[in-house]
This record gives sequence, C-alpha cells and structure tokens, in this order.
Amino acid sequence: MGKPPTTDDINRSRTMSKIKSKDTSIEVSLRKALWHSGIRYRKNYAELPGSPDIAITKHRIALFCDGEFWHGKDWDPKKTKIQSNREYWIAKIERNIARDRETDKRLNGMGWTVLRFWGKEITGNVFDCVEEVRDVILQVQIEGYDLLEYFDVDF
Repeated sequence: MGKPPTTDDINRSRTMSKIKSKDTSIEVSLRKALWHSGIRYRKNYAELPGSPDIAITKHRIALFCDGEFWHGKDWDPKKTKIQSNREYWIAKIERNIARDRETDKRLNGMGWTVLRFWGKEITGNVFDCVEEVRDVILQVQIEGYDLLEYFDVDF
C-alpha cells in the first residue's frame, strides 16, 4: 500500500487541479484579438485531430496556444533543470511534444495549415500573432485562387 499523502502532495494536487486545458488566458486573449479584427473561428474544434484551440474553418487554419512548460519550449536545456519527479515530467513533456508533432502531421495531411503560438508570444504582443494569422489567411486565399478561371481564359 502507498504512503499517505503529505501536505506537499495535497498542495501540489490542489495546484494542478486548477490548471485549465480550455479557455486559458492566452487562448481568450488571442480569440478576442482575432474577433475584434474580423476573423471568425470555432473554439476547441473537436472535429479535428488535437481539437485545435481555434479553428478558422473557412480557410482551414488550426491554431494552438501552447504553454511553454507543457509543450516543451527550449526543452533540451530546460529538462536538465527539473529537480522533482524528473522521470515523470520528462516523459510527460516529451509525450506532449511528440503528440503535437503527430497532430500537426495529421492536420497538414487533411489540408489544414497549423499555427502554434507560445504563451509568451501571445501575452507579449497579441497583435503580432493576429498579423501572422492574417498573413496565412492571405496566403491560403492566394493559393486557392484560380486566375485563369477569374479571367475566363482557356488554354
């Protein structure tokens, strides 16, 4: 039988239970900025692999708002600094990284463009993130635009 929970275990459990997976502050911030700039979307779109935080279905763009720790930003130098429960956390974050890559591959294979923003990118300057989304929308529109059809030219 396992040891009884300590005060540290109880506090850690309480802290971890408060971490949200949907409607995080970075997601809400990016969504509001997109909405105010006229970009419409679906949130937590479960019909796609990985349930993108934001899906711009009209242009087949999937957005993910990734926390630096949970998704392994600068992972190699950071993983050496983990001190408590190393095996657990290293395995967990590396599974997250692998899952993110697999999700990106699956979405790309379905014809979707995937954008991932780090939390600090969003909190640092959400308007740069919106501008990047606008650039991708324009690129998708240009790639899908058939000039020959527009000018009614036959070759």
